Amino acid sequence: MSELEGINQHLEELRKRLVRIVLVVGGISVFLLVFHAEPFQINQFTLYYPTMEPTHNIAAQITNHMRINLVPEDVQLIQTAPGQAFFAQMYVAALVGIVVSMPVIIKELVGFIKPALKENEIDVSRTISIPALGLFTAGCVFSYNLVIPYMLEFLYRYGEGAGLVTFLNVMEFVTFVLQFLLAFGFSFQLPLVMYAISASGMVDADFWRKNIRYAIVIIVIFGAIITPDGTGVTMMFVAGPMIALYAAGMIIIERKERKKLNT
Repeated sequence: MSELEGINQHLEELRKRLVRIVLVVGGISVFLLVFHAEPFQINQFTLYYPTMEPTHNIAAQITNHMRINLVPEDVQLIQTAPGQAFFAQMYVAALVGIVVSMPVIIKELVGFIKPALKENEIDVSRTISIPALGLFTAGCVFSYNLVIPYMLEFLYRYGEGAGLVTFLNVMEFVTFVLQFLLAFGFSFQLPLVMYAISASGMVDADFWRKNIRYAIVIIVIFGAIITPDGTGVTMMFVAGPMIALYAAGMIIIERKERKKLNT
């Protein structure tokens, strides 16, 4: 087999796996844009069943839930041009589709790189697949419940103090929320990335402690880039958890290393 044929095979394999990912994410996103979640009661438990209702779809219900729980009091969420609410719902549907499809995405990506991995690296990829999903979800939940509400309240409090009526564009709101959900979902993967690099033998356990100062600088710069204000307060809501995650990853790796040496 020539080198060109090998590259073509890899590209074809990548194409097939990407198509599977797109089909799953796209299918879930379309479902959220077409169906409405209708509640019903069973033994005091509220469950939901889908009914076809594109104008009052599940993505719109999620957007409304975000408005109720995240938009500060006295701030009005509005659309200023036709179609903004629809595109906002498309963004929400796409994000939920990515989150729900994460097991498939991880499976396909690991399956693609598996032939190029050594045996110990394959074991590492299997070990971190489920924790990766858990940490991504934890990052989104942490951001949604703690970081985003505080940041919006903090940033819009100045308008209230000046006696201003504040309006928030729905596209800007959804983009802001999704930006932080994805940022925290992926940043919570930091301990796993550190563990995978160490377990594959690329660096030793001491590497992370020796370079902690550089890591903190990089994390703070990352926090400054993705936060919308220059006060430094909201930046620490991003950088603080990531520094804690870095420290947690470093400690876990060092304990694993010590345990391996003692056995």
